[in-house]
Amino acid sequence: MRRDTGFPAADAENDFLRARRRQVLSRLATWLRREPDDVNIMLPFHEVVEALGYLSERRRGLQTIRLDSIVGSVDRTRDFDRRFRPTSARVRERWQRLALAARRGEAVPPIEVYRVGDLHFVHDGHHRVSVAHALGLAVIDAYVTEIVTRIDAHGIRHRGDLIVKDYRRLFLERVPLSGEARAAVLLSDPWDYAELGEHVEAWGFRLMQDEGAFLDRPTVALRWYQEEYVPVVDMLRQADLIGDRTETEAYMWVAAERYRLIRTHRWDSTVIDAIRTSRRS
Repeated sequence: MRRDTGFPAADAENDFLRARRRQVLSRLATWLRREPDDVNIMLPFHEVVEALGYLSERRRGLQTIRLDSIVGSVDRTRDFDRRFRPTSARVRERWQRLALAARRGEAVPPIEVYRVGDLHFVHDGHHRVSVAHALGLAVIDAYVTEIVTRIDAHGIRHRGDLIVKDYRRLFLERVPLSGEARAAVLLSDPWDYAELGEHVEAWGFRLMQDEGAFLDRPTVALRWYQEEYVPVVDMLRQADLIGDRTETEAYMWVAAERYRLIRTHRWDSTVIDAIRTSRRS
């Protein structure tokens, strides 16, 4: 919270010291709670874009953005934490100079950010963002460049979430689903995307053998979703076998159980009954 003593220089110095103290306490609290190391680490822009798959970019001009939407940086991830609190005294001189200017009511230039989904990453203006947070502001002016990616940024909170996004992107390159199908196939464990990709490719290979014709990846993906995935998920839902999993996780589990118990790739009531009996035993 901003505090005014009537001496802007002293207030700016106190602002920095308070921000540093909060950063240290936050790091200590994270350690005491045994939370993952990436909880307070700023998201690196290039890693996020690589995980999501870069397509294009376009300038959006000067906009007012929310400070809490700024979650990362292009190249200054070590100087500030996730909430843009300074991680050392290295940035102190410039930080206090900007805080003093802000307290005196001087104009502060807009920052420059990249936008990925509804997340923003600072290209220029890290100190200004940090000072704005320390002074309790909610918004800041920024020149925005929007990045368009292959998959959306929804669900990214910490650096560890990028692993899931990266494996999902690779899965969608192997199994190019679109529209409703793309949104429906979701997994929590990133490694499961690799396993599901192998499963769909094997399914497509058997389909091509049966039909004696080559099918490209988009065709295999669509037919797998319509002819295999949707009917199986419907049966699992009716048999109350989904539980607290995602539908895709339930599909993968039951597909493995089907082959283990029945040694076949078909789906019918006998398969469902065998799996239900196996789960109870």
